[in-house]
Amino acid sequence: AALQEIGPAAIKLGQALSTRPDLVGEAAAANLLQLQDDLPPEPFLAIRAAIERALEAPLASLFSEFDEEPVGAASIAQVHHAVTTEGREVAVKVLRPGIEEELARAIETYEWAAAHVELLGGEAERLRPRLVIAHFKQWTRRELDLQREAASASELRDNMVAEPGFHVPDIDWSRTARRVLTLEWLDGIKLSKRDELIAAGHDPKALATTLVRAFLRQAVVDGYFHADLHQGNLFALKDGRIAAIDFGIMGRIDRKARLWLAEIL
Repeated sequence: AALQEIGPAAIKLGQALSTRPDLVGEAAAANLLQLQDDLPPEPFLAIRAAIERALEAPLASLFSEFDEEPVGAASIAQVHHAVTTEGREVAVKVLRPGIEEELARAIETYEWAAAHVELLGGEAERLRPRLVIAHFKQWTRRELDLQREAASASELRDNMVAEPGFHVPDIDWSRTARRVLTLEWLDGIKLSKRDELIAAGHDPKALATTLVRAFLRQAVVDGYFHADLHQGNLFALKDGRIAAIDFGIMGRIDRKARLWLAEIL
C-alpha cells in the first residue's frame, strides 16, 4: 500500500522485490505480488479515449465486444478482454493516461536522491545508485512503447517455434500502436497459482522442465530472451504448454557470453 501510494516508479520496485522472497521473505513477497496486476484501474472512459486516439478509429469499429472491467491493472498499463470485429478473442493492453509524465517526474527525483546518496561515499558509493537509476530509466522508457513490445514478442515467437511446449501469443498489428497493444487471448492459469495448477491436473515438474528448456534455448541458443519471466507473466494453458506475456523487457547475449554460459551450465 505504501509503494502504491508513492506512485508508478515505486510500484515497479515493489514488483521486482515480489520475485525475490530470498531477499524480502515469503510474506512480504506474497504481499508485493498484488502490485503485478492488482492495482486500481483507470476509468473506462479514459481508457476508451486513449484507444481511439492511439488507433485513430472508434472502438466499435475495431471490437465487437470490449469488457470495461480490466482483467489486470499494473503500474504502467492495464489489460482488457475483447473480441475483434472478425471474431477473434484478444487481450488489449493500454498505457495509463499521463503515465509518461508521472514516471519522468518520479525518476527525476530518484536521480537527484541517488546523486546525493553517492556523495556519502563508502558502501553507498560502491552500490552505484546513479547507475542503478540510469538502468531503471532505460528499461521503463522501453516499457512505455508498446509497439516495441509487440516487435519483441514477434521476434521471440519466431525463435520459439523450436520449443512447442512454450507459446508466445500472436500480435494483432492492425490494432497495435505505441500506446495500445492487441494480442491473442490466453486461456490459462498463472504459474503463481500453484494450488489451481495442481487442481486442474497440471504437473509442476513438467511445467518447470518446459520453462527451463525454453529459457535456455532463448539465452544460450538464440541469445535473445524474455528478461521479466516472473510468475505473474507465465500461464499454464489447458494443453500443458506454458505461455508468456509482457515483452517490455527483453535481453540479448552475444556469442562469447553464450559460450561462457553454456560452459558454466
